[in-house]
Amino acid sequence: MTKRRQPRLRDFQNLFGRRLLIILLVILQAVFSILLIMRYAQFHWIANVFELLSVITALHLLMRQVKPALKISLIFFILLFPLFGGILYWMFYLQTTAHFGVRKKVLLMEQTRRADYRYQSVPSEEICEQLPTNQILAHYLESVAGFPVYRNTESTYFPTGNEMLTSLLEDLKRAERYIFLEYFIIAKGEMWDGILEILCEKVAQGVDVRVIYDDFGCFLTLPPKYAQRLQQSGIQCRVFNKVYPLLSSAHNNRDHRKIAVIDGQVAYTGGINLADEYINKKIRYGHWKDCAIRIKGDGAWAFTTMFLQMWALLSGKEEDVLAYQPTPSVCERSSGWIQPYTDSPVSTENVGERVYMHLIQNARRYLYITTPYLMVDDDLISALKFAAKSGVDVRILTPEIPDKKLVHFTTRTYYPELLEAGVRIYEYSGGFIHSKCFISDDIIATVGTANLDFRSLYFHFECGTCLYRTDSILAVKQDFLNTVDKSKPIFKNDCKTGLFARLMQRIVRLFAPLM
Repeated sequence: MTKRRQPRLRDFQNLFGRRLLIILLVILQAVFSILLIMRYAQFHWIANVFELLSVITALHLLMRQVKPALKISLIFFILLFPLFGGILYWMFYLQTTAHFGVRKKVLLMEQTRRADYRYQSVPSEEICEQLPTNQILAHYLESVAGFPVYRNTESTYFPTGNEMLTSLLEDLKRAERYIFLEYFIIAKGEMWDGILEILCEKVAQGVDVRVIYDDFGCFLTLPPKYAQRLQQSGIQCRVFNKVYPLLSSAHNNRDHRKIAVIDGQVAYTGGINLADEYINKKIRYGHWKDCAIRIKGDGAWAFTTMFLQMWALLSGKEEDVLAYQPTPSVCERSSGWIQPYTDSPVSTENVGERVYMHLIQNARRYLYITTPYLMVDDDLISALKFAAKSGVDVRILTPEIPDKKLVHFTTRTYYPELLEAGVRIYEYSGGFIHSKCFISDDIIATVGTANLDFRSLYFHFECGTCLYRTDSILAVKQDFLNTVDKSKPIFKNDCKTGLFARLMQRIVRLFAPLM
């Protein structure tokens, strides 16, 4: 039995050296920018110009079509620091993804490639008779967002990372044509090592293997130039939005999607990244609870198309998507329908938010939600409160042990008003829950990558799957109920705090859209 090589000083230098340099340079740029502004602000007329710019910027934001909560946060920050608030805003605004030409490319791709998704799909009207209420969502996703409905598709729900990994490894071993992996986080360790070994074997067999990972998500988990290492192994690799030592808001838009596709016949998505904490081989924040969904059949084609469109965006080369069409359906009979979807920060439609809002507004008996973060705008909070007040059994499951303490503190600021409206809230005892699931009335659910926070709903590239009357919906529901049994219910008395704590809650809640 070979001994596992112990980390050496050089390994740590390779992993953290570049990162520390980038962080240091960004901090220096921020400090230098503020000092430079303050230096010139000693001249009264320049200070007056800076302050006037902040006022004009605030007025500009009032007229922009931006979420009210985000608008208020930005205006508050700008007017709180009138000397440099306006300048900093424009510095970041002009460096967003939209101003690097990505917005135009993505929107053009979304429009011209809509037909690619329709391979083996069915009209959304097919579910109208059995699900008249949810046909509205199916129609919206198909006609407005461009994501059709699929039948002849099996969906299998995995309540843990270990179960998902076992199934994924078996599917990877069966690959004959191609393997596509797109993940926010990839980390060297037992999980990734097992996957990488199979990928290298498949490359040797002539299988087309491609990997996309987000540079910011892997900032502390992969060594520099890791993409080149994969290329040398025969694995094609692209890095999303590379991190450079520049003070820029372009880093705000991340590829938060989790997609695995095998031969266009099988696909995976959900909250699980390719890192050891997701299978609890590395303990972080207690027991890590997560989930994934496996799609087999016609619906897997949607994730193939999602991946290839992102690949074309990163590589700058057009892909003949239809060349990757799978063989005829591998699943001729299945319960219900599925409708995969993706969401991007440059789109005019907030698809992920629309999906969540539909489930909230159309629940009749119950609505169960699992999310690691709960930082949303007044529209979603009002919808949750109205559903609970209307007699719907609304339950929300969040973690007890946070991965980000400030974010968790902000999440808890939403508890009192939700509890007052009748929403039941639970915190997963002794661990961190990373699942992102909505389930309603045993007839509809969505499993995906988008958290209930501003970052996921408005700033990141995300994806998910709507399930209509599939057998897997009951599995999602049962997992929720089993997890609730292991969780601590939150009551109104648990939310009582002192005056100072309430003041801090109001302040951090104001800045929730910027976290």
